[in-house]
Order: sequence, then C-alpha cells, then structure tokens
Amino acid sequence: MCNASSYWREASPTSSRATIGVRSRFGEINVGFREQLARLPGARVLVGSADEESDELTVALEGDDPTALKAAAQAIQREARTIPGLGSIYSNASLLQPELIVTPDFARAADLGVSAEQIGETLRIATEGDYEQELPKLNLPERQVPIRVQLSRATREDLEQLERLPLTARHGTVPLSSVATMSIDSGTSRIERRDRNTRIVVHIELNGRDIGEVEDQVNALRSVRELPAGVTRGKRDNELQLELFSNFGMAMLTGVLCVYMVLVLLFRGFMQPVTVMAALPLSIGGAFGALLVTGSSLSLPSLLGLLMLMGIAVKNSVLLVDYAMRAMRERSMPRREALMEACRLRVRPIIMTSVAMAAGMFPIAMGWGADPSLRAPMAITVIGGLLTSTVLSLAVIPVVFTYVDDIVQWAAHRFRRRAPAPTMAQVADSMAAAS
Repeated sequence: MCNASSYWREASPTSSRATIGVRSRFGEINVGFREQLARLPGARVLVGSADEESDELTVALEGDDPTALKAAAQAIQREARTIPGLGSIYSNASLLQPELIVTPDFARAADLGVSAEQIGETLRIATEGDYEQELPKLNLPERQVPIRVQLSRATREDLEQLERLPLTARHGTVPLSSVATMSIDSGTSRIERRDRNTRIVVHIELNGRDIGEVEDQVNALRSVRELPAGVTRGKRDNELQLELFSNFGMAMLTGVLCVYMVLVLLFRGFMQPVTVMAALPLSIGGAFGALLVTGSSLSLPSLLGLLMLMGIAVKNSVLLVDYAMRAMRERSMPRREALMEACRLRVRPIIMTSVAMAAGMFPIAMGWGADPSLRAPMAITVIGGLLTSTVLSLAVIPVVFTYVDDIVQWAAHRFRRRAPAPTMAQVADSMAAAS
C-alpha cells in the first residue's frame, strides 16, 4: 500500500493546496503514482479509491484449451498497452505461483504395480501433510488439536528428496523417481470456470477515460477480432447483471399476475382487484426513495425486498376494499360513507402491522448482528416501501376505488340499455310458468 500524503508533500507545500489539487488534478495524481510505483519489480499496481471499485473495462475469454486461452489473453494485454491513457492492464491468469509438476509413467507404474492414486496420496502426505481422523490428537483440557504429519520445509523444496519417496509396489518398495518425473514450474494461482469452460478475464483500468471510447478501441484490436480456434468472448459482468435483472423482472410480473388472480377469486370480479393492485406503485416509490437516501445500490437483495413488498402493500388495500364492499353490499351504505368508515376502522390494524414489520426490519437495515452487505438493502427497501404505502394507501386507495366503481356502474348501465326487450311470447311464457 502507498500513502498519498508522501507524494503530495513533494508536489504541494501545504495540505490545503494538496486537497484542492486532489480534486482538480485527479488524472495527474494517478500518473504520478504509477510513475513512482513502477520502480517496484513484480508489483501490480491499481490506482483508485480504497473503498470503491476502480472504473475498468473487462474482456472475458472462455474456452476449453487453457494454452490457447492464455495466449489470447496475453496478446490482448500486449496490444491493449499500446492504447494511450490507460492504467493497469492485467488478467486473472497473469499472477503465477510455483508448482510441482508430476508426470507419471503409466506403463512403468503398471509393470511395478503402482497406481496413480498411490502416487498422488504419497505426494499429498509429503507436501500438505496427513490429517486423517484416525491420526492421534493433542488432548487439551477443553479440546483436541489434530496433529498434521508432513515433511520439513527444506525437504519439501528438494526434488531429490521427493524423488526418493518410497512407494509400495508388487514386490517390495520402489522410489517415486522410477514411476514418475518431477519438475518445478509456474502456474496460475486461480482458475475460473463458467459453463464448464475455463475463463480468463482481462482487466483494463480506464484512468478517467470514457468506457465507450476505450471499448471501441479494444474491440478494434487484432487480437480481439481474430481470436484463436476454441476461444470465444464471454459475457461481461454488466451483461450478466442485465440478464439477471430481466429474469427477475419476469419473476415479479408473474408474481403480480398470481396475486391478481387470487384477488379475482376472492372479490368475485375483475375490476376491484385493480384497486387493490394500485398500492404496488405506492410502495415501489418509497423503496427507491429509501435506497437513494441511504446511498444503497439496486442489487439482488433490494429486488428481494420489492418482492416482499408486493404482499405487504396489497394486504393494506385488501383491508380497506373488503370492508367498503361489505358495507355497501350488506348494509346498503352509500359509497362515500362506506369508504370513510373503512378508513376509520381499518387504519389501526394497517398501522400496527406496518409498524411491526418496519420495527423487525430496522436492526437488519442498521446492520446489527449480521453482515449488512446482503441483508441491509433488502430491509431498507421494505421499510421505505412500507412507509409510503401505509400513508398513501389511506388517501389514494379510496379515490381509486371511487373511479373503478364508477366504471363498473357505467358498464353495467350501458349493458342493461343494450339488452333487447322481451317479446310478448316470452312475457306470456313467464307468466304461465309463474302461475
């Protein structure tokens, strides 16, 4: 890690001027850091904020041939460094670490009666140690500590010592060198896979440049346009996120349709459930407002919170609409009086359930006793949607109910006017049936 104050002591005499310089010459700061940190051999430098991810462009490559995939990633990095104004360019396969390469001679091993599993087990115990459950334990007063048995560090790093490890053969023991060859090489420290294909991601730091311009320049590189056989461009993280949001949108639409169908069965009609569903936009506005105020991003947990709001917001509308319809149908109350009485009598259970739900979500939103990165956005979304849906449902839902009821009455009156008048024969038949 590098401290920015040491650099600015050389560039500016006072701390106030340094602060102004940080805000006005951010690009020059990055260049200065890179020039100074470039002297460190083997160091990979990323210049950006410590608490936020630096802006970067990613080029994902996927394939089933690791050699061709690595060569294509190296070619893209080499050509991308010719684009002026960019920052660090690296990939997840560029960081190497030493590896012990063991190549068994299967024909020789079969003649001696040594299996590949035996070779691997012997090397595992020698390098990583043996930690089976049957091994002795160090008995302490309150717990048992497993004892790991392994070779010393000096022996593990000596190929000659490892080649002399004994293996149980058909006729006694044989050294490891008689059935396998060993060498020290370097390999990637991390292997990523997606859809059972090896994946290498090339990270290109934008250094303040426009991502669209840099993406066009990268796509115009020959190494990107002419990828080797078996290597394809993978989906970027933002494309995967858009796909996730689109699928989640379909899930929310399906949930809304399911709720509407259940309400149609309960209210025995298609129009009044529209009044109940009008509470959903009221809650969504509050959810987005709460995310904006708290500085939280629209992520998968916040979308889960929106799904939770669907049932809670609809519940408040059901209480109002159901009571008003029962009062109008069973007691023949006027519509205005029925709505006023529904709001007066149902306001207490609506507020009690909303306050109880918000109080239960408050510790999660504050991040008390749990990891706030996953649960806090969900709780913030629920609390914000509850506040707006509870307050606005008491004022908006009665108005929507009035308009929907007017449409229902107008449609019923229009349908009755269009119905044909009964003929004299029909009237006579009905009178005869009645007598």
